[in-house]
Amino acid sequence: MTQDLQRYQHPLSDRYASSEMQAVFSPANRYGTWRRIWLALAESQQELGLPIPEKAVEEMRAALDRLDLQKAAEYERRFRHDVMAHVHLFGDDAPSARGIIHLGATSAFIGDNTDLILHRQGLELIRARVVRCVEALAEFARRHRDLPTLAYTHFQPAQPTTVGKRATLWIQDLLLDLEEVRFRLGTLRFRGVRGTTGTQASFLELFEGDHARVDRLDRLVGEKMGFADTYGVSGQTYPRKVDYAVQATLAGIAASVSKMGHDLRLLAHLREVEEPWESEQIGSSAMPYKRNPMRAERICALARHVITLVQDPAITAATQWLERTLDDSANRRMSIPDAFLALDGALVLVENVSKGLIVNPSVVARNLEEHLPFMATETILMDATSAGGDRQELHERIRQHAHAAAREMKEGRPSDLVERIAGDPAFGMDRDSIMALMDAHRFVGRAPEQVDGFLDSWVNPVLEEHAAAATLLGEPDVRV
Repeated sequence: MTQDLQRYQHPLSDRYASSEMQAVFSPANRYGTWRRIWLALAESQQELGLPIPEKAVEEMRAALDRLDLQKAAEYERRFRHDVMAHVHLFGDDAPSARGIIHLGATSAFIGDNTDLILHRQGLELIRARVVRCVEALAEFARRHRDLPTLAYTHFQPAQPTTVGKRATLWIQDLLLDLEEVRFRLGTLRFRGVRGTTGTQASFLELFEGDHARVDRLDRLVGEKMGFADTYGVSGQTYPRKVDYAVQATLAGIAASVSKMGHDLRLLAHLREVEEPWESEQIGSSAMPYKRNPMRAERICALARHVITLVQDPAITAATQWLERTLDDSANRRMSIPDAFLALDGALVLVENVSKGLIVNPSVVARNLEEHLPFMATETILMDATSAGGDRQELHERIRQHAHAAAREMKEGRPSDLVERIAGDPAFGMDRDSIMALMDAHRFVGRAPEQVDGFLDSWVNPVLEEHAAAATLLGEPDVRV
Protein backbone atom coordinates (compact mmCIF):
# COMPACT_ATOMS: atom_id res chain seq x y z
CA MET A 1 0.00 0.00 0.00
CA THR A 2 1.12 3.57 -0.64
CA GLN A 3 1.71 5.95 2.23
CA ASP A 4 -1.42 7.95 1.37
CA LEU A 5 -3.64 4.88 1.70
CA GLN A 6 -2.23 4.20 5.16
CA ARG A 7 -3.12 7.64 6.50
CA TYR A 8 -6.53 8.95 7.51
CA GLN A 9 -8.19 11.07 4.85
CA HIS A 10 -10.76 13.61 5.99
CA PRO A 11 -14.13 13.00 4.28
CA LEU A 12 -14.78 16.74 4.07
CA SER A 13 -11.74 17.11 1.81
CA ASP A 14 -12.09 13.77 0.07
CA ARG A 15 -15.82 13.73 -0.64
CA TYR A 16 -17.88 16.76 0.36
CA ALA A 17 -16.38 20.25 0.46
CA SER A 18 -15.76 22.31 -2.67
CA SER A 19 -12.32 23.22 -3.94
CA GLU A 20 -13.09 26.89 -3.20
CA MET A 21 -13.75 26.28 0.49
CA GLN A 22 -10.82 23.90 0.80
CA ALA A 23 -8.62 26.65 -0.63
CA VAL A 24 -9.75 29.04 2.13
CA PHE A 25 -8.47 26.69 4.85
CA SER A 26 -5.51 25.35 2.88
CA PRO A 27 -1.93 25.61 4.20
CA ALA A 28 -1.06 27.87 1.27
CA ASN A 29 -3.77 30.37 2.18
CA ARG A 30 -3.18 30.21 5.94
CA TYR A 31 0.58 30.58 5.83
CA GLY A 32 0.44 33.01 2.93
CA THR A 33 -1.85 35.14 5.11
CA TRP A 34 0.65 34.90 7.97
CA ARG A 35 3.28 36.39 5.69
CA ARG A 36 0.95 39.16 4.54
CA ILE A 37 0.19 40.12 8.14
CA TRP A 38 3.90 40.15 8.99
CA LEU A 39 4.46 42.37 5.94
CA ALA A 40 1.64 44.70 7.04
CA LEU A 41 3.22 44.93 10.50
CA ALA A 42 6.68 45.71 9.08
CA GLU A 43 5.31 48.28 6.60
CA SER A 44 3.30 49.99 9.34
CA GLN A 45 6.22 50.04 11.75
CA GLN A 46 8.36 51.53 9.00
CA GLU A 47 5.74 54.18 8.17
CA LEU A 48 5.55 55.11 11.85
CA GLY A 49 9.29 55.66 12.16
CA LEU A 50 10.88 52.40 13.24
CA PRO A 51 14.18 51.62 11.45
CA ILE A 52 12.83 48.92 9.14
CA PRO A 53 15.12 48.67 6.06
CA GLU A 54 13.37 49.12 2.72
CA LYS A 55 15.22 46.10 1.37
CA ALA A 56 13.72 43.99 4.14
CA VAL A 57 10.20 45.06 3.15
CA GLU A 58 10.92 44.46 -0.54
CA GLU A 59 12.20 40.94 0.12
CA MET A 60 9.16 40.18 2.26
CA ARG A 61 6.83 41.29 -0.56
CA ALA A 62 8.70 39.15 -3.07
CA ALA A 63 8.48 36.04 -0.88
CA LEU A 64 4.82 36.12 0.15
CA ASP A 65 3.91 32.94 -1.72
CA ARG A 66 7.29 31.20 -1.72
CA LEU A 67 6.26 28.55 0.80
CA ASP A 68 8.37 25.46 1.43
CA LEU A 69 6.08 23.56 3.79
CA GLN A 70 8.47 20.63 4.08
CA LYS A 71 11.16 22.95 5.39
CA ALA A 72 8.59 24.57 7.70
CA ALA A 73 7.80 21.12 9.11
CA GLU A 74 11.50 20.52 9.74
CA TYR A 75 11.73 23.80 11.65
CA GLU A 76 8.62 22.91 13.66
CA ARG A 77 10.09 19.54 14.65
CA ARG A 78 13.13 21.44 15.96
CA PHE A 79 11.35 24.29 17.73
CA ARG A 80 8.03 22.58 18.65
CA HIS A 81 6.36 25.88 17.70
CA ASP A 82 4.49 26.42 14.44
CA VAL A 83 4.66 30.22 14.40
CA MET A 84 8.40 30.35 15.08
CA ALA A 85 8.95 27.70 12.41
CA HIS A 86 7.38 30.06 9.87
CA VAL A 87 9.21 33.09 11.23
CA HIS A 88 12.48 31.29 10.48
CA LEU A 89 11.22 30.09 7.10
CA PHE A 90 10.17 33.63 6.12
CA GLY A 91 13.57 34.84 7.27
CA ASP A 92 15.24 32.34 4.95
CA ASP A 93 13.20 33.67 2.04
CA ALA A 94 13.66 37.33 3.02
CA PRO A 95 17.09 37.39 4.70
CA SER A 96 17.26 41.18 5.03
CA ALA A 97 14.07 41.00 7.12
CA ARG A 98 15.19 38.16 9.38
CA GLY A 99 15.80 40.46 12.33
CA ILE A 100 12.51 42.39 12.13
CA ILE A 101 9.91 39.78 11.22
CA HIS A 102 7.33 39.45 14.05
CA LEU A 103 8.88 42.46 15.82
CA GLY A 104 7.03 43.10 19.12
CA ALA A 105 4.36 40.52 18.28
CA THR A 106 3.10 37.33 19.88
CA SER A 107 1.79 34.13 18.29
CA ALA A 108 -1.82 35.20 18.78
CA PHE A 109 -1.12 38.28 16.68
CA ILE A 110 -0.43 36.16 13.64
CA GLY A 111 -2.76 33.23 14.38
CA ASP A 112 -5.82 35.12 15.58
CA ASN A 113 -5.73 37.82 12.95
CA THR A 114 -5.39 35.14 10.29
CA ASP A 115 -8.35 33.24 11.70
CA LEU A 116 -10.48 36.37 11.46
CA ILE A 117 -9.47 36.79 7.83
CA LEU A 118 -10.34 33.15 7.12
CA HIS A 119 -13.67 33.64 8.91
CA ARG A 120 -14.39 36.51 6.56
CA GLN A 121 -13.34 34.62 3.45
CA GLY A 122 -15.36 31.58 4.51
CA LEU A 123 -18.47 33.62 5.28
CA GLU A 124 -18.25 35.39 1.92
CA LEU A 125 -18.07 32.03 0.17
CA ILE A 126 -20.98 30.65 2.21
CA ARG A 127 -23.00 33.76 1.34
CA ALA A 128 -22.35 33.20 -2.36
CA ARG A 129 -23.42 29.56 -2.07
CA VAL A 130 -26.64 30.47 -0.26
CA VAL A 131 -27.44 33.00 -2.99
CA ARG A 132 -26.94 30.31 -5.62
CA CYS A 133 -29.33 28.03 -3.73
CA VAL A 134 -31.93 30.81 -3.48
CA GLU A 135 -31.60 31.47 -7.20
CA ALA A 136 -32.22 27.80 -8.07
CA LEU A 137 -35.14 27.48 -5.66
CA ALA A 138 -36.70 30.71 -6.92
CA GLU A 139 -36.78 29.33 -10.45
CA PHE A 140 -38.39 26.13 -9.15
CA ALA A 141 -40.98 28.09 -7.14
CA ARG A 142 -41.89 30.26 -10.12
CA ARG A 143 -42.27 27.24 -12.38
CA HIS A 144 -44.63 25.46 -9.98
CA ARG A 145 -46.32 28.54 -8.48
CA ASP A 146 -49.87 27.29 -9.14
CA LEU A 147 -49.54 23.49 -9.01
CA PRO A 148 -51.91 22.47 -6.22
CA THR A 149 -50.58 19.95 -3.72
CA LEU A 150 -51.76 18.53 -0.44
CA ALA A 151 -50.28 20.45 2.48
CA TYR A 152 -49.46 18.82 5.77
CA THR A 153 -49.43 19.88 9.40
CA HIS A 154 -48.12 17.28 11.86
CA PHE A 155 -47.54 15.32 8.60
CA GLN A 156 -51.29 14.88 8.49
CA PRO A 157 -53.33 16.10 5.49
CA ALA A 158 -54.25 19.77 5.74
CA GLN A 159 -55.63 22.48 3.43
CA PRO A 160 -53.91 22.44 0.01
CA THR A 161 -51.04 24.71 -0.96
CA THR A 162 -48.97 24.77 -4.15
CA VAL A 163 -45.64 23.15 -4.91
CA GLY A 164 -44.16 26.59 -5.57
CA LYS A 165 -45.49 28.07 -2.34
CA ARG A 166 -43.90 25.25 -0.35
CA ALA A 167 -40.54 26.04 -1.97
CA THR A 168 -40.83 29.67 -0.87
CA LEU A 169 -40.75 28.46 2.73
CA TRP A 170 -37.29 27.03 2.11
CA ILE A 171 -36.23 30.27 0.43
CA GLN A 172 -37.56 32.38 3.30
CA ASP A 173 -35.29 30.55 5.75
CA LEU A 174 -32.28 31.15 3.52
CA LEU A 175 -33.08 34.86 3.19
CA LEU A 176 -33.09 35.13 6.98
CA ASP A 177 -29.73 33.38 6.96
CA LEU A 178 -28.37 35.91 4.47
CA GLU A 179 -29.42 38.70 6.81
CA GLU A 180 -27.50 36.98 9.60
CA VAL A 181 -24.41 36.54 7.40
CA ARG A 182 -24.58 40.22 6.44
CA PHE A 183 -24.66 41.19 10.11
CA ARG A 184 -21.82 38.83 10.99
CA LEU A 185 -19.58 40.15 8.23
CA GLY A 186 -20.44 43.72 9.13
CA THR A 187 -19.45 43.27 12.77
CA LEU A 188 -16.35 41.11 12.24
CA ARG A 189 -13.31 43.06 13.42
CA PHE A 190 -9.53 42.64 13.49
CA ARG A 191 -7.81 41.45 16.64
CA GLY A 192 -5.13 44.04 15.99
CA VAL A 193 -1.66 44.65 17.38
CA ARG A 194 -2.01 44.01 21.11
CA GLY A 195 1.02 42.13 22.47
CA THR A 196 1.20 39.11 24.73
CA THR A 197 -1.61 39.94 27.16
CA GLY A 198 -3.39 42.64 25.21
CA THR A 199 -1.67 45.57 26.92
CA GLN A 200 0.51 46.57 23.91
CA ALA A 201 3.47 46.86 26.29
CA SER A 202 6.00 45.58 23.73
CA PHE A 203 4.87 48.11 21.13
CA LEU A 204 4.86 50.95 23.65
CA GLU A 205 8.49 50.02 24.32
CA LEU A 206 9.35 49.98 20.60
CA PHE A 207 7.81 53.43 20.15
CA GLU A 208 9.50 54.81 23.27
CA GLY A 209 6.31 55.50 25.17
CA ASP A 210 4.46 57.18 22.28
CA HIS A 211 0.86 56.02 22.84
CA ALA A 212 -0.42 57.78 19.72
CA ARG A 213 1.88 55.83 17.45
CA VAL A 214 0.91 52.55 19.15
CA ASP A 215 -2.76 53.36 18.50
CA ARG A 216 -1.96 54.27 14.91
CA LEU A 217 -0.03 51.02 14.43
CA ASP A 218 -3.05 49.03 15.62
CA ARG A 219 -5.36 50.78 13.15
CA LEU A 220 -2.89 50.79 10.26
CA VAL A 221 -2.20 47.05 10.26
CA GLY A 222 -5.94 46.36 10.39
CA GLU A 223 -6.59 48.70 7.47
CA LYS A 224 -3.87 47.05 5.41
CA MET A 225 -5.61 43.70 5.99
CA GLY A 226 -8.99 45.10 4.96
CA PHE A 227 -10.61 45.76 8.36
CA ALA A 228 -12.10 49.13 9.25
CA ASP A 229 -12.10 48.42 12.97
CA THR A 230 -10.49 46.32 15.70
CA TYR A 231 -12.01 44.92 18.89
CA GLY A 232 -11.93 47.56 21.63
CA VAL A 233 -9.81 45.50 24.00
CA SER A 234 -8.43 41.99 24.10
CA GLY A 235 -6.47 39.61 26.25
CA GLN A 236 -3.93 37.61 24.34
CA THR A 237 -6.63 36.55 21.88
CA TYR A 238 -9.65 38.14 20.28
CA PRO A 239 -12.86 37.33 22.21
CA ARG A 240 -13.62 33.65 21.71
CA LYS A 241 -17.31 34.58 21.64
CA VAL A 242 -16.59 35.69 18.07
CA ASP A 243 -15.95 32.09 17.05
CA TYR A 244 -19.19 31.10 18.72
CA ALA A 245 -21.12 33.84 16.92
CA VAL A 246 -19.68 32.86 13.53
CA GLN A 247 -20.36 29.16 14.02
CA ALA A 248 -23.86 29.91 15.31
CA THR A 249 -24.47 31.70 12.01
CA LEU A 250 -23.25 28.62 10.16
CA ALA A 251 -25.43 26.40 12.35
CA GLY A 252 -28.44 28.58 11.50
CA ILE A 253 -27.90 27.97 7.79
CA ALA A 254 -27.40 24.28 8.54
CA ALA A 255 -30.79 24.21 10.27
CA SER A 256 -32.40 25.74 7.18
CA VAL A 257 -30.95 23.25 4.72
CA SER A 258 -31.64 20.37 7.07
CA LYS A 259 -35.30 21.35 7.19
CA MET A 260 -35.40 21.39 3.41
CA GLY A 261 -33.59 18.07 3.25
CA HIS A 262 -36.08 16.45 5.61
CA ASP A 263 -38.99 17.86 3.57
CA LEU A 264 -37.53 16.38 0.39
CA ARG A 265 -37.13 13.00 2.05
CA LEU A 266 -40.81 13.04 3.05
CA LEU A 267 -41.85 14.11 -0.44
CA ALA A 268 -39.70 11.36 -1.96
CA HIS A 269 -41.59 8.85 0.18
CA LEU A 270 -44.83 10.28 -1.18
CA ARG A 271 -43.31 10.08 -4.70
CA GLU A 272 -44.40 13.66 -5.35
CA VAL A 273 -40.99 15.34 -5.65
CA GLU A 274 -37.68 13.60 -6.22
CA GLU A 275 -34.07 14.69 -6.26
CA PRO A 276 -31.94 14.33 -9.43
CA TRP A 277 -31.00 10.81 -10.43
CA GLU A 278 -28.08 9.71 -12.61
CA SER A 279 -28.74 7.23 -15.43
CA GLU A 280 -26.50 4.56 -13.87
CA GLN A 281 -26.96 5.54 -10.24
CA ILE A 282 -27.55 2.64 -7.83
CA GLY A 283 -29.91 3.16 -4.91
CA SER A 284 -29.18 -0.04 -3.02
CA SER A 285 -26.65 -2.84 -3.31
CA ALA A 286 -29.33 -5.39 -2.37
CA MET A 287 -32.53 -3.85 -3.73
CA PRO A 288 -32.07 -2.72 -7.36
CA TYR A 289 -35.46 -1.00 -7.48
CA LYS A 290 -34.60 1.46 -4.69
CA ARG A 291 -34.35 5.16 -5.49
CA ASN A 292 -33.23 6.55 -2.18
CA PRO A 293 -33.06 10.34 -1.57
CA MET A 294 -29.36 10.06 -0.81
CA ARG A 295 -28.46 13.68 -1.61
CA ALA A 296 -31.12 14.99 0.74
CA GLU A 297 -29.94 12.50 3.35
CA ARG A 298 -26.39 13.74 2.97
CA ILE A 299 -27.56 17.35 3.29
CA CYS A 300 -29.17 16.42 6.61
CA ALA A 301 -26.09 14.51 7.76
CA LEU A 302 -23.64 17.33 7.02
CA ALA A 303 -26.01 19.92 8.49
CA ARG A 304 -26.28 17.92 11.69
CA HIS A 305 -22.48 17.97 12.01
CA VAL A 306 -22.44 21.77 11.64
CA ILE A 307 -25.20 22.18 14.22
CA THR A 308 -23.43 19.99 16.79
CA LEU A 309 -20.07 21.73 16.19
CA VAL A 310 -21.45 25.01 17.55
CA GLN A 311 -21.02 23.53 21.03
CA ASP A 312 -17.23 23.62 20.66
CA PRO A 313 -16.76 27.42 20.46
CA ALA A 314 -19.46 27.94 23.09
CA ILE A 315 -17.57 25.79 25.57
CA THR A 316 -14.25 27.33 24.52
CA ALA A 317 -15.57 30.85 25.14
CA ALA A 318 -16.95 29.76 28.50
CA THR A 319 -13.69 28.23 29.71
CA GLN A 320 -11.02 30.73 28.68
CA TRP A 321 -8.96 31.53 31.78
CA LEU A 322 -8.21 35.18 32.48
CA GLU A 323 -6.17 36.56 29.54
CA ARG A 324 -5.92 33.20 27.72
CA THR A 325 -5.45 29.45 28.01
CA LEU A 326 -4.22 27.17 25.25
CA ASP A 327 -6.83 24.43 25.45
CA ASP A 328 -8.69 26.25 22.68
CA SER A 329 -5.94 25.70 20.11
CA ALA A 330 -6.29 22.05 19.10
CA ASN A 331 -10.09 22.30 19.27
CA ARG A 332 -10.25 25.36 17.03
CA ARG A 333 -7.94 23.77 14.44
CA MET A 334 -10.60 21.08 13.96
CA SER A 335 -13.98 22.61 14.77
CA ILE A 336 -13.72 25.86 12.78
CA PRO A 337 -12.64 24.41 9.42
CA ASP A 338 -15.00 21.45 9.88
CA ALA A 339 -17.99 23.76 10.33
CA PHE A 340 -17.20 25.78 7.20
CA LEU A 341 -16.32 22.78 5.05
CA ALA A 342 -19.30 20.69 6.15
CA LEU A 343 -21.77 23.52 5.52
CA ASP A 344 -20.14 24.22 2.18
CA GLY A 345 -20.61 20.57 1.23
CA ALA A 346 -24.27 20.69 2.25
CA LEU A 347 -24.88 23.85 0.23
CA VAL A 348 -23.21 22.37 -2.85
CA LEU A 349 -25.77 19.57 -2.63
CA VAL A 350 -28.68 21.94 -1.98
CA GLU A 351 -27.85 23.88 -5.16
CA ASN A 352 -27.45 20.68 -7.15
CA VAL A 353 -30.72 19.22 -5.89
CA SER A 354 -32.64 22.48 -6.33
CA LYS A 355 -31.57 22.76 -9.96
CA GLY A 356 -32.69 19.22 -10.72
CA LEU A 357 -35.80 18.63 -8.62
CA ILE A 358 -38.28 16.34 -10.35
CA VAL A 359 -41.98 16.93 -9.76
CA ASN A 360 -44.44 14.16 -10.56
CA PRO A 361 -47.69 16.09 -11.23
CA SER A 362 -49.86 13.00 -11.62
CA VAL A 363 -48.79 11.68 -8.23
CA VAL A 364 -49.27 15.13 -6.69
CA ALA A 365 -52.79 15.27 -8.17
CA ARG A 366 -53.69 11.74 -7.09
CA ASN A 367 -52.60 12.32 -3.50
CA LEU A 368 -54.55 15.56 -3.39
CA GLU A 369 -57.67 14.08 -5.00
CA GLU A 370 -57.81 11.36 -2.40
CA HIS A 371 -58.21 13.94 0.34
CA LEU A 372 -59.88 16.75 -1.58
CA PRO A 373 -63.44 15.73 -0.65
CA PHE A 374 -62.56 16.23 3.01
CA MET A 375 -61.08 19.65 2.19
CA ALA A 376 -64.25 20.58 0.29
CA THR A 377 -66.62 19.87 3.18
CA GLU A 378 -66.53 23.46 4.39
CA THR A 379 -67.58 24.69 0.94
CA ILE A 380 -70.27 22.01 0.72
CA LEU A 381 -71.51 23.03 4.17
CA MET A 382 -71.77 26.69 3.16
CA ASP A 383 -73.53 25.94 -0.14
CA ALA A 384 -76.05 23.61 1.51
CA THR A 385 -76.72 26.14 4.28
CA SER A 386 -77.24 28.92 1.70
CA ALA A 387 -79.84 26.69 0.03
CA GLY A 388 -81.84 26.62 3.26
CA GLY A 389 -80.26 23.82 5.29
CA ASP A 390 -79.64 23.88 9.04
CA ARG A 391 -75.96 24.63 9.48
CA GLN A 392 -75.52 22.73 12.76
CA GLU A 393 -77.42 19.67 11.56
CA LEU A 394 -75.43 19.61 8.31
CA HIS A 395 -72.17 19.99 10.21
CA GLU A 396 -72.98 16.89 12.29
CA ARG A 397 -73.97 14.91 9.20
CA ILE A 398 -70.71 15.84 7.44
CA ARG A 399 -68.74 14.87 10.54
CA GLN A 400 -70.35 11.42 10.57
CA HIS A 401 -69.91 10.92 6.81
CA ALA A 402 -66.26 12.03 6.98
CA HIS A 403 -65.37 9.61 9.79
CA ALA A 404 -67.13 6.79 7.96
CA ALA A 405 -65.24 7.57 4.74
CA ALA A 406 -61.97 7.71 6.67
CA ARG A 407 -62.65 4.23 8.04
CA GLU A 408 -63.09 2.99 4.47
CA MET A 409 -59.68 4.39 3.56
CA LYS A 410 -58.05 2.82 6.62
CA GLU A 411 -59.38 -0.54 5.47
CA GLY A 412 -57.79 -0.13 2.06
CA ARG A 413 -60.84 1.00 0.13
CA PRO A 414 -61.20 4.37 -1.66
CA SER A 415 -62.97 7.23 0.04
CA ASP A 416 -66.72 7.30 -0.59
CA LEU A 417 -67.35 10.66 1.05
CA VAL A 418 -68.77 12.25 -2.12
CA GLU A 419 -71.22 9.40 -2.60
CA ARG A 420 -72.29 9.56 1.05
CA ILE A 421 -73.05 13.28 0.87
CA ALA A 422 -74.74 12.95 -2.52
CA GLY A 423 -76.97 10.23 -1.11
CA ASP A 424 -77.99 12.30 1.91
CA PRO A 425 -81.18 14.26 1.08
CA ALA A 426 -80.40 16.82 3.80
CA PHE A 427 -77.79 18.38 1.47
CA GLY A 428 -79.90 18.42 -1.69
CA MET A 429 -76.78 17.98 -3.88
CA ASP A 430 -76.02 15.34 -6.50
CA ARG A 431 -72.57 13.97 -7.28
CA ASP A 432 -71.96 16.31 -10.23
CA SER A 433 -72.73 19.42 -8.20
CA ILE A 434 -70.42 18.25 -5.42
CA MET A 435 -67.60 17.43 -7.85
CA ALA A 436 -67.99 20.88 -9.40
CA LEU A 437 -66.97 22.34 -6.05
CA MET A 438 -63.76 20.30 -5.93
CA ASP A 439 -61.49 22.13 -8.33
CA ALA A 440 -58.17 21.98 -6.44
CA HIS A 441 -57.23 25.52 -7.48
CA ARG A 442 -60.09 27.03 -5.47
CA PHE A 443 -58.63 25.59 -2.25
CA VAL A 444 -55.07 26.98 -2.46
CA GLY A 445 -56.08 30.49 -1.46
CA ARG A 446 -53.57 33.13 -2.53
CA ALA A 447 -50.65 30.71 -2.76
CA PRO A 448 -49.80 31.48 -6.43
CA GLU A 449 -50.03 35.23 -5.84
CA GLN A 450 -47.95 34.88 -2.67
CA VAL A 451 -45.24 33.16 -4.70
CA ASP A 452 -45.22 36.00 -7.23
CA GLY A 453 -45.17 38.71 -4.58
CA PHE A 454 -42.48 37.01 -2.52
CA LEU A 455 -40.18 36.44 -5.47
CA ASP A 456 -40.66 39.94 -6.84
CA SER A 457 -40.45 41.89 -3.58
CA TRP A 458 -38.09 39.79 -1.48
CA VAL A 459 -36.06 37.38 -3.55
CA ASN A 460 -35.21 39.29 -6.72
CA PRO A 461 -33.68 42.28 -4.86
CA VAL A 462 -31.41 39.90 -2.95
CA LEU A 463 -30.36 38.11 -6.13
CA GLU A 464 -29.63 41.43 -7.82
CA GLU A 465 -27.60 42.63 -4.84
CA HIS A 466 -25.43 39.52 -4.82
CA ALA A 467 -25.32 38.79 -8.55
CA ALA A 468 -21.59 39.45 -8.85
CA ALA A 469 -20.63 37.33 -5.83
CA ALA A 470 -22.60 34.33 -7.04
CA THR A 471 -20.78 34.27 -10.39
CA LEU A 472 -17.41 33.83 -8.66
CA LEU A 473 -18.23 30.19 -7.94
CA GLY A 474 -17.74 27.49 -10.53
CA GLU A 475 -20.09 24.58 -11.03
CA PRO A 476 -19.57 22.32 -8.01
CA ASP A 477 -18.39 18.76 -8.39
CA VAL A 478 -21.05 16.68 -6.65
CA ARG A 479 -19.62 13.36 -5.54
CA VAL A 480 -22.63 11.20 -4.77
